Amino acid sequence: MKIAITGANGLFGHGLIRIMSAQHEVFPMTRATADLTDVAALRRALISEKPDVVVHTAGLPDPDVCESEPERAFAANVLATRNVVNVARELSFAVAHISTDSVFDGASTTPRKETDPVAPISVYGKTKLLAEEAVKALDRHWIFRVSVLFGPGKENFVDKGLRLLREGSPFTVASDQLGSATNTLDAASKILEVIESGHYGTFHLCNQGECTRLELARYAAELAHLPSDNIIGKPLAEMKRKGPRPRYAVMEMKALADAGISLPRHWKDALAEYLGSAGK
Repeated sequence: MKIAITGANGLFGHGLIRIMSAQHEVFPMTRATADLTDVAALRRALISEKPDVVVHTAGLPDPDVCESEPERAFAANVLATRNVVNVARELSFAVAHISTDSVFDGASTTPRKETDPVAPISVYGKTKLLAEEAVKALDRHWIFRVSVLFGPGKENFVDKGLRLLREGSPFTVASDQLGSATNTLDAASKILEVIESGHYGTFHLCNQGECTRLELARYAAELAHLPSDNIIGKPLAEMKRKGPRPRYAVMEMKALADAGISLPRHWKDALAEYLGSAGK
């Protein structure tokens, strides 16, 4: 199987390439390969490669930037995805789209199922939902909603926190933003399993267990043998961010289980292995 991966230079793209290239032919796509907002450039990049699947990770993932620059967010998250979908129709490849828990409003107190109503509260969440709707127009599609990411290849939430602690700087995180954590390598492995299984649809995908951003940061510090005195927890409402975040975004992985695919390991186990293998 030939798999094209957009956003190949990104955190998730790095993990997908590492996992998928071990078993399949992978075509990494960056902005240098093609500007995804230019459908003609995208078509030229893919027409000779003839992928069976495009895993679409590219986009603008920063909620604060999206809130400040909604036109840029629409182009990166919606227009680019619509272009991928249009070229998929022409060239007959399937699309696996990486989405987010930010399509939910955070008002729930029970884990969100794939079939639960969505109501994004940020520009980021709204653009990702529009992207999901575009992808759903394809018969052969997968949507994977993930949560806060950590993994090799690019600085992430965990890496940033440990860097600040080593510098003696404060790391301010939300104390009441409850959700899931996602190891990019674990997620990439499950995405590949789902693609190979032929089960299409929408999937929640994260490591098992729930945690606040504060709990995640403190456990990372503990594993790295760093004092957590400089980790400052604040209620989400006091974080003064431009892009609103869902206060509750724990996801249930019902679709994964229904497809007969085992759930990823607990986030604490995944984080311990990541920090150990990275020597952090």
